[in-house]
Amino acid sequence: MNREDVYRHQNFGNPSGIGSRCALVLVDFVNGFVDPDQFGGSHIEQAVHASVPLLDAFRVARLPIVHTRVVYSDDGSDANVFCMKVPGLLRLTEDAPMSQIVPQLTPRAGERVLRKTSASAFFSTGLAQWLAFRGVDTVVVAGCTTSGCIRATVVDSMQSNFRTVVVSDCVGDRALEPHHANLFDMRQKYADVLGRDELLALLSAKR
Repeated sequence: MNREDVYRHQNFGNPSGIGSRCALVLVDFVNGFVDPDQFGGSHIEQAVHASVPLLDAFRVARLPIVHTRVVYSDDGSDANVFCMKVPGLLRLTEDAPMSQIVPQLTPRAGERVLRKTSASAFFSTGLAQWLAFRGVDTVVVAGCTTSGCIRATVVDSMQSNFRTVVVSDCVGDRALEPHHANLFDMRQKYADVLGRDELLALLSAKR
């Protein structure tokens, strides 16, 4: 059996679909994660550009929108094990240029901006409660990196009992190999993986 046959034989990869109310979570689309000389790469920049129409569509539909940033204190007092693995993360402080959301996706009034010090947008942020209060049953995820903060966010979203959709052309990684491998694995176990235009068509049909 090839890879797809093994998962299909074991009945993985079933769709969860989208529910009655979606929210968009844009994970860590900040300058430092786009710049290849810091934490990013050209593949992530492509995902930024692809996410502009996605964000516009959620704004037009007046659906909840969340942006996340990795932000550590200036004095490093909240350093954690994540920083032991990647010490450069401590440079992502509140006012550092690399920690600012990219201009193409600048948050607007009413859109929540979450600061986090771990991979998942849900870990110790109150995001699950914020979404539930707004009647959200489906979390749409874009951002970076696919194998890191996206995957962690997707797993926690599913574990918080939200239907979860990863927008395949609106997520990026430093290399294509982990990007594709993690999209495949998330599709099998944790989320639906849809192209941007396919997702927007589904949202439009629900109006």
